Amino acid sequence: MKTNFHTHTFRCKHAIGTDEEYVKAAIEGGFDVLGFADHCAWDFATPYVSHCRMPAEQWPDYRDAVRSLRRRYAGQIDIRLGLETEYYPRYMDQLLRLQDDGCEYFILASHFLTTEELEDYTGNTCSRDDEVRRYADQTAKAISTGMYCYLAHPDLYMMPRPEFDKVCMDAADTICQAAKEAHMPIEYNLLGLGDELRGRSRGYPHSDFWQYIRKWDNDVIIGVDAHSPQALSNPAVWQEAERRLKALGISPVTDWK
Repeated sequence: MKTNFHTHTFRCKHAIGTDEEYVKAAIEGGFDVLGFADHCAWDFATPYVSHCRMPAEQWPDYRDAVRSLRRRYAGQIDIRLGLETEYYPRYMDQLLRLQDDGCEYFILASHFLTTEELEDYTGNTCSRDDEVRRYADQTAKAISTGMYCYLAHPDLYMMPRPEFDKVCMDAADTICQAAKEAHMPIEYNLLGLGDELRGRSRGYPHSDFWQYIRKWDNDVIIGVDAHSPQALSNPAVWQEAERRLKALGISPVTDWK
């Protein structure tokens, strides 16, 4: 079975294509399951307006659009409704409301720590050792809540790092131990891999990270992290991910327990 639960839509302001184009591309790409997991529509308590997610009032449109596609393509592909979301303790009641309103799963992604109203993107702040430790500790706390199905790009903190040093190793241990104890898969991210193959590395998936964490024997799931329909219909990046994981002795899972 071929599955992808990490698919964005135009609503996040940095993805392209219509919702239906993603579904058609997934069918062309041989997927059995397509999960939409656009960036969570947080209702911030301040006037802050996010540049990288749908506004809260757009959630019903997103929910209804995915449900409509599920009905239209029943029998051709299994479509799921999710969100990629951070762990913001002050706003966790919103995730519970979204769950009650039909969201079927949450993918954890530590893009920002306290909240994006107050802090810069993790891919910038983790140039500092103390921020790498914060990233690891908060990600582990998020995992322990049991709210999330899997962890997206666990090695995101490597984006600004020049090398995989002791601080990075300790962070990997903190994250992978928490995921192991929670029986939560960690994601091998194809958005980053695709950029690397095109000569523009994001810093993840980071080869040293993945070599190092083999000792934890975590469940690993492949996530396309699709921001365009073409990411689902081109098999080359997927096949390269399978090749690299096989070389590491990792057999990816296709769902979470």
